[in-house]
This record gives sequence, structure tokens and C-alpha cells, in this order.
Amino acid sequence: MTISIGDTLPNATLKTRTDDGPTNITTSEIFDGKKVVLFAVPGAFTPTCSMNHLPGYLELNDALRAKGVDTIAVVAVNDVFVMNAWSKANEADGKVLFLADGNAEFTKAVGLDADLTVAGLGVRSKRYSMLVEDGVVKSLNVEESPGQAEKSTAGAMLEQL
Repeated sequence: MTISIGDTLPNATLKTRTDDGPTNITTSEIFDGKKVVLFAVPGAFTPTCSMNHLPGYLELNDALRAKGVDTIAVVAVNDVFVMNAWSKANEADGKVLFLADGNAEFTKAVGLDADLTVAGLGVRSKRYSMLVEDGVVKSLNVEESPGQAEKSTAGAMLEQL
């Protein structure tokens, strides 16, 4: 079942990269007591993700934060090393929190997983964005196609704030 507006995010552990290396980070640590914009991509370094989705969140970072957003995070069903390389390649350190959901546990728990085996990608995340306040989903924007980034862009999120 897909998560809906008004639902509380499930407890899950993701991975992120810190100066000490790969580190576990829980949904509680990310979302409790905070206003967070979370967007998800089918995969780091994929065309739409790298040329459209992520760049918008980097360009509108200050505008989103001016609306009271504490954290902007991206999650993908990739390992922490790929997510870290994607962050570095886009000079996103300190702007976007990169979250690795290598086994798709969080993605499946929110019901936003996509079987992309036909494209050789295996189980991935649907492309979406959500506004989460203190762990509760306030808005949810799921794209119809993994190659499309319209409803879930930074500009669309900014309009919702």
C-alpha cells in the first residue's frame, strides 16, 4: 500500500556518507521535529535524475529553505558509495542529504517501489517528492513514469510551500 498524505513515515534505516565513512541514519533522525523535502529518483547518475531532477533542488535550495525547510534529501535504491559519488559530482555537499536505500527497504515500506527489471535496473524507487513535517507526510507528488520529472520537481514543491 502506498503511503498517503497524513500518514507517518515508517521507521527505517538508510545509509549516508559522513567524514567517518558510510553511516546508518534512521528516519527518526532525518524527520523528527523537522520540515523536510524528500525527493526520490530511480537511480543516481541516470539521465532525468542528473539532468533535471537533482539540479532543480540545487538551484532552488535557498528558496526552499527560505520557506522553512530544514532539510532537503534525496533517496535512491543505490548503495552509499554511488550516492556519495553522485553528490560529489554535482557539488551538492551541504545542500542535499543523499540517502542510500540499497535494499529498497524504505522504498518498499512506503509502497513507492517500481520493478524496472525490463530496463535491467531491478527494483528501484518511483520518482516522487514529498513534504514531511515531524515525520508526517504533508504533500506527495508521484510521477507516472520514471523518465518524467514534472510533479516532483523543486519548482513544483516550492509552489506547494
